[in-house]
Amino acid sequence: MSAKRILCFGDSLTWGWNPETRDRFSKEERWTGILANLLGETYEIIEEGLNGRTTGFDDPIEGDKNGRRHLPMLLETHQPLDLIIIMLGTNDLKRRFNLHPAEIAQSAAELVKIARQSRAGKDGSAPSVLLVAPPPIGPLPPEMKIFEGGEEKSKELGHQYSLWAKILGCHFFDAQKVVTTSPFDGIHWDVQGNRAFAQALAQIVPAILEEGPNE
Repeated sequence: MSAKRILCFGDSLTWGWNPETRDRFSKEERWTGILANLLGETYEIIEEGLNGRTTGFDDPIEGDKNGRRHLPMLLETHQPLDLIIIMLGTNDLKRRFNLHPAEIAQSAAELVKIARQSRAGKDGSAPSVLLVAPPPIGPLPPEMKIFEGGEEKSKELGHQYSLWAKILGCHFFDAQKVVTTSPFDGIHWDVQGNRAFAQALAQIVPAILEEGPNE
């Protein structure tokens, strides 16, 4: 039996940014690697985390970080896929984008639509989709002023994402149930956060794949 293929599409939280060292966690420490170990050899975890990636907005400073532009190419690159885990939105909170939480959630929903309308699943079908709301950010140290005003907005993301998941009929998980941001930068997760998130996903991913693609 072939392994279940899972594409993890996200930003630095998926890439594995270490908030203390500002380096990358090892494969064994970041949530994608932990999830792979927990699920075992019958699952294949594909990491597609890009630092600074947005749900669908062009960054005037950091270059091409537009998730909506990246996703179609990555779906084609990695097909066939059984499941796509989408966790984006933290970078949309940057002050320069000036977005309402509802706008961020709607933009994340567009990514779900792209995946659901693709033929990236097996035999040209659409893969299942799990939309994940990132946890609230903060408290923010002075060097993270690019996120100024984002703390209050981030508290609404879970609710707004859940509304779109219901509208679209896709699977949903709110990361704040198990993760809080590191006090080092108020944005990223420590090793314990990565582990807690992976353990939570390891409980729900098999059930999602057993259920089959969402319609």
